[in-house]
Amino acid sequence: MSTNQYQIGLDKTPANYVPLTPLSFLARSAAVYPDHVSTVYEGRSFTWRQTYERCRRFASYLAGRGIGEGDTVAAMLPNIPAMNEVHFAVPMAGAVLNTLNIRLDAPSIAFQLDHGLAKIILVDPEFSGVISEALKLMSGAKPFVIDVDDASYAGGSRIGEIEYEEAVAAGDPSFEPRRPTDEWDAIAMSYTSGTTGNPKGVVTHHRGAYLNAVSNILAGGLGQHPVYLWTLPMFHCNGWCFPWTMAAAAGVNVCLRKVEPTKIFELIKTHGVTHMCGAPIVYNVLINAPDAPKAKRDKPVVGLIAGAAPPVAVLEGAESIGIKLTHVYGLTEVYGPASVCAEQPGWDDLPAPERARLKRRQGVPYPLQEAVTVLDPETMQEVPRDGETIGEVMFRGNIVMKGYLKNETATQEAFAGGWFHTGDLGVLDEHGYVIIKDRSKDIIISGGENISSVEVEDILYKHPAVLFAAVVAKPDPKWGEVPCAFIELKDGAQATEAEIIAYCRSHMSGFKTPKVVVFGPIPKTSTGKIQKFLLRNEVNSAKAISA
Repeated sequence: MSTNQYQIGLDKTPANYVPLTPLSFLARSAAVYPDHVSTVYEGRSFTWRQTYERCRRFASYLAGRGIGEGDTVAAMLPNIPAMNEVHFAVPMAGAVLNTLNIRLDAPSIAFQLDHGLAKIILVDPEFSGVISEALKLMSGAKPFVIDVDDASYAGGSRIGEIEYEEAVAAGDPSFEPRRPTDEWDAIAMSYTSGTTGNPKGVVTHHRGAYLNAVSNILAGGLGQHPVYLWTLPMFHCNGWCFPWTMAAAAGVNVCLRKVEPTKIFELIKTHGVTHMCGAPIVYNVLINAPDAPKAKRDKPVVGLIAGAAPPVAVLEGAESIGIKLTHVYGLTEVYGPASVCAEQPGWDDLPAPERARLKRRQGVPYPLQEAVTVLDPETMQEVPRDGETIGEVMFRGNIVMKGYLKNETATQEAFAGGWFHTGDLGVLDEHGYVIIKDRSKDIIISGGENISSVEVEDILYKHPAVLFAAVVAKPDPKWGEVPCAFIELKDGAQATEAEIIAYCRSHMSGFKTPKVVVFGPIPKTSTGKIQKFLLRNEVNSAKAISA
């Protein structure tokens, strides 16, 4: 056997190999562009030098409390500077960041804190009540609480033992950040609804975070020094990796506590915003705002949009107020967006309806993602590019999670056949662009949030009057989709729509609550299985139920 000459004496060394990590982006921007603005929020601003120092200080504080490799630090924060900083400070200490959905109820939060073994949690005063309740519900050791005060928010209370700025000030500005010894090391964990009641902990790695951060620059055309408006929640898939993206591009993070149209238009004008991200509902709110711009901008804001395929009216309406949308697609398991409807020359010259039709597709792989396609889940062969043959949308590449925390079975199922199975059904068009035809049967995408229909049904079945329950997605002009509940009552039982909705609201987060309730016999097979496809057809038909 011949010896491969390129394997002899040509080894990995510190000189030619460094594990990839997005932490390097912050260090570089602080060194190369130290005086460039990194963050602005409510009259306060930081430079890249200051942001780097603040992150090192807080990482030092965490390390001083014994936080290190394999530890979890949770954050219940809106889009304020501290939320951006913990995306660097926590992994700088060697720990894993768990950003919590600020819309969740106390039982859901308690489950996640217990499951992830969070040792520290950062809490904004707005969420002090729900976190206090969640801490009481925990079965394991409770995390150390750090308050993150926000002068722009009036309300809430402190529930922690130290305030964030005090912790930052107590840290060492010369702290040497820990880098991963292996780029496969975990950097973050986010919980996704999945198709069962309890969510799954999606664990992501430094390598994927690094690559997707750069992919965002390429797919979104950010270039150098973009000005990015934080309309997308940073808790959602780590803000689609945009905290790390903005550090790589040495841009400006324009933080925004709450999505308010008037405030957004003001920030766009004041700071010269160039890019933003969000679900269709965010853009729809802007389009329909009373003070929306009435003329196109000379240089439109580039907006990435994800969730259910954006309606034509949203794509056209966004252009009318100076925002040019690019559709991206992904899931928590692929760091947020991992495919993009890559524009082709000539699209801008097409009539608006045709242009919108093309731009609604889920598209092709992100620049640094290996592949996205539609496969027959039985044969694992790609479906014909005929726009008709339905298969399952699947991803493969470095921008795919490590797996689900403490759930080996679910991880193996997700990666069966060497691809990540999304559970979404789609087709391939003649150009190889993915087009989703239907969401997986148990997930409803409402305003960019995943809702498990099984979880909602579990609550409905606990109502004393309910015999059978089924929840499906109902198209909604504002939210994209909302839960619609079909209920078959027990003999002699009575219940009203208002009563059912109120019952659900008392047992789960508001955004998961059904918005419409339909009473009557539920179609079933001969074996008693509920035929959800018939219910979906009903809510999507010309006689669709109106909210």
